[in-house]
Amino acid sequence: MTRAGILGIGSYIPDQVVTNIDLEKKVDTSDEWIRTRTGIEERRFAGDDVDSSHMAYAAAKAALDHAEIAAEELDLILVATVTPDMPFPTVSTLIQEKLGAKKAAAMDISAACAGFIYGLVTGQQFIETGAYKNILVIGVEKLSKITDFSDRNTAVLFGDGAGAAVLGPVSSDRGILSFELGADGAGAMHINQQGRFLEMNGREVFKFAVRQMGESSVKVLEKAGLTKEDCDFLVPHQANIRIMEAARERLDLPKEKMAKTVQKYGNTSSASIPMALVDEWRDGKIKDGDVVVLVGFGAGLTWGSIAIRWGR
Repeated sequence: MTRAGILGIGSYIPDQVVTNIDLEKKVDTSDEWIRTRTGIEERRFAGDDVDSSHMAYAAAKAALDHAEIAAEELDLILVATVTPDMPFPTVSTLIQEKLGAKKAAAMDISAACAGFIYGLVTGQQFIETGAYKNILVIGVEKLSKITDFSDRNTAVLFGDGAGAAVLGPVSSDRGILSFELGADGAGAMHINQQGRFLEMNGREVFKFAVRQMGESSVKVLEKAGLTKEDCDFLVPHQANIRIMEAARERLDLPKEKMAKTVQKYGNTSSASIPMALVDEWRDGKIKDGDVVVLVGFGAGLTWGSIAIRWGR
């Protein structure tokens, strides 16, 4: 069976930096309150003229360049997002046209903060069955447009951005080793958007995430026939430093073996894992042959994890 792996990655980081001090001016909060509870120091907001498709396109171009794959070689484009430019058409079809990927099928995936993991697993199936060869997976969000800045509990958490990965066939000792996907619809209303803005029951989400992130990280290694000691690096969804630390502790990893970008980007939902992956890879923390665990949770409630041996 063909093994699917990551051939290239890329990201887009908006220019506008919004610090905790900036938010103090419009929200009943403080820099200390935000830092101690979330670990967030600043986040990035996209401009009014920059939508999800613009950010996704930039991340996609960077990933394709890294993979040395032409857009015309793509068979499928998957975009994970809960903040599309418009209800329809999908962001993925807009990206297909912008890239000139004329032979690629395209669809969006809505699994909130777990969306990028869902996208990777979906792409993996097409590659490993031999149906497709090159697949672009993008996580992108413009959460600033659905954030209620009068709600101190959510206004401080979210940011905008995009991250992308090109999936393709890799050698038998590299690529995706195992995955776990899950959902618990009983908690659906804990994170939701019924009107203009998103709403969240922070206490319930925190309890769910602390438990599920750690459990899923351990399970995905077990599915690959590995132990906690085999894990070289952890890339968790960048939602809250306390949740991330709980997952790291379940794997008994030292702090330097966990991706940490929440302090500068905030929670970017489906974009957070690929954005963090790009930053840590560029910093040399992820190397060829490393076993890397990607894990996320989100609205739905949904969760997912992947164990991957880095490289081609």
